[in-house]
Amino acid sequence: MNELKLIKKAIKGNKKCLQELLILHSDQLYRTAYLYVRNREDALDVVQETSYKAFLSISQLKNEHFFLTWLTRILVNCSYDVLKKSKKEIPIDNMNEREFDKGVTGVESLDLLEAIKQLNEKYKNAIILFYFQDLPISEVAQIMNIPENTVKTYLSRGKERLKMLLGGMNHNGKKLISRGIRED
Repeated sequence: MNELKLIKKAIKGNKKCLQELLILHSDQLYRTAYLYVRNREDALDVVQETSYKAFLSISQLKNEHFFLTWLTRILVNCSYDVLKKSKKEIPIDNMNEREFDKGVTGVESLDLLEAIKQLNEKYKNAIILFYFQDLPISEVAQIMNIPENTVKTYLSRGKERLKMLLGGMNHNGKKLISRGIRED
């Protein structure tokens, strides 16, 4: 059964279809949650809470084409709830390459994660949703509840801030920003 049919059935109350959709998107949800909360246990908690909230409110989804956008918005909100609840500094010591594999390795991935952590919340959200979740600008705008041009501005300013935080160039003279984050 294709994804759109599963979404339509889930909206009508078919919990098995929603479960299938959550399984289908579980890796993407986990990776996004991990980028926010930075540890395995909290990321799993965020995915679980997101799934629970999705089960409770799937009937409120008005347009099946925006299922993933709707689900990601729930996930981002749950991530911030976990961070607020724990009121702790986000550790990146326990990050390993398997959990953050986007073409950046070792020290560079830790540097990039540390730099992303330092970004203003709106820039961080735009960067994570667009570059790491691979959502189109239109969906990022819906999730963040802002105009598309504002997303483009946040991405541009966020990349500039990352360039500054990362020193602009690596030891080979190549731009660090192009490693792991595509230039659009």
